[in-house]
Amino acid sequence: MSHLVIGAGVIGGRVAQLLAERGERVSVVSRSGAGPADVTRVAADARDAEAMTRLASGAAVIYNCVNPPYHRWPADWPPIAASVLSAAERSGAVLVTLSNLYGYGPRAGGYDASHPMTEETPLAATGPKGRVRARVWQDALAAHQAGRVRATEVRAADFVGPGAESALGERAVQRIRQGKSVSVLGRADRLHTWSFTEDVAGMLVVAGADPDAWGHAWHVPSNEPRTQREVISDLGAAAGTGPARVRPVPSTVLAGMGLVWPLMRELRETEYQFRDDFVMDSSAAQATFGLKPTAWEEIVAVTVLGRR
Repeated sequence: MSHLVIGAGVIGGRVAQLLAERGERVSVVSRSGAGPADVTRVAADARDAEAMTRLASGAAVIYNCVNPPYHRWPADWPPIAASVLSAAERSGAVLVTLSNLYGYGPRAGGYDASHPMTEETPLAATGPKGRVRARVWQDALAAHQAGRVRATEVRAADFVGPGAESALGERAVQRIRQGKSVSVLGRADRLHTWSFTEDVAGMLVVAGADPDAWGHAWHVPSNEPRTQREVISDLGAAAGTGPARVRPVPSTVLAGMGLVWPLMRELRETEYQFRDDFVMDSSAAQATFGLKPTAWEEIVAVTVLGRR
């Protein structure tokens, strides 16, 4: 069976590896032509519908794992999503899109353990990045319901794991290894769900192969929520550096940094995710596909030490 993975980052690269390990034929597409060594690597622009359709010819599944520059999501996502959706329609391949929780938008009081985000939570984002992510799924779902394509979406919480880019991704882990303080967005003691990169990639592969997944969005099987302070403490213990000093970044400082740093300016839209509890329920995927999240202790060890 042939598979097309679009995007060669932490998740796309791992999806390609998992498929290759199963003996599948895999092509990875990125603008640079990067990707794992044991798969076919192709340099192409995901916005090029003709190129994507040509590359998807004969593929059973397309995995859209693209991650445009954060500040360019509103501009870059629509043409990428349209191009990849068109390729899926014209090739007959199942379309699996990697997404996140932005589409739900903020809710008064946050999403606590009693009222977490589920796949049935309305897509009510108010910011441009959240709205564009919601629209990507709405367009794919409409095409699925019209019988033009078989589509599913996998939604992850903030990534944790080796090489992850997130609020407590590789940059924070490097500081923890060095025994340095860690700056965090919002409030350090609000509950937050974290998705392990290996579990994200695994869920994408499952969603592409199981017809029960198609026509629905799914949350990545993830552990019970932990505060940023708890995650940093766990990582510090595993690294042997002890509790790191946690330094919340005030909203006023974030606004000031945004004047000169585009990334900080963009983070203001999602500050609510760390100001209040931000809890995701992944029980539907766990029950439907018989999946479990990787044990938290193992996630911490892999993230800090690079081994299980």
